[in-house]
Amino acid sequence: MAELVARTGRHQQRYENGYRLIAGCVPFRYKDGDDCGDSCSEKIVEVLMINSSSGPGLLFPKGGWENDETVEQAAVREAIEEAGVRGDLMDFLGYYEFRSKTLQDEFSPEGLCKAAMFALFVKEELEAWPEQSTRNRSWLAVPEALGSCRHAWMRDALQCFTKWHEGLLMSARGEDLPNQE
Repeated sequence: MAELVARTGRHQQRYENGYRLIAGCVPFRYKDGDDCGDSCSEKIVEVLMINSSSGPGLLFPKGGWENDETVEQAAVREAIEEAGVRGDLMDFLGYYEFRSKTLQDEFSPEGLCKAAMFALFVKEELEAWPEQSTRNRSWLAVPEALGSCRHAWMRDALQCFTKWHEGLLMSARGEDLPNQE
């Protein structure tokens, strides 16, 4: 298998109306209830967060959406590069605007960013990934993740994920949830 390498630089970045366009995801999996054995039909959802390289708090994988890819491809790429996970995009969670103090440039001097966020059902955790030397992965229950988010906009995306997931569970009663392979 070819070695995975993170993309760097800004020459391929997308901008729109002074905003740097970002793609990211809320990676999730199901954890079987530890204390309810085979009789437990409810599955506990966990989300994957990574440490920030610029301060305290945890993040969801996200990064610049580049000119040679769709927003979905960018979200999947960022999950691989930053968190070392692969899976299926399940739903679009929305756009979230924020200001980056560290990512100001000639196209977005104010550091304005607009992130397209998706729910990503994780099917594979890679043993090696491009940013493993600077990123630690943490699987968290949603309430713990809400308290750990470094940025308010990521809490908003997680709350949107929770509403989507509750709807998924309600419509899936009697049907199987996505399978982990």
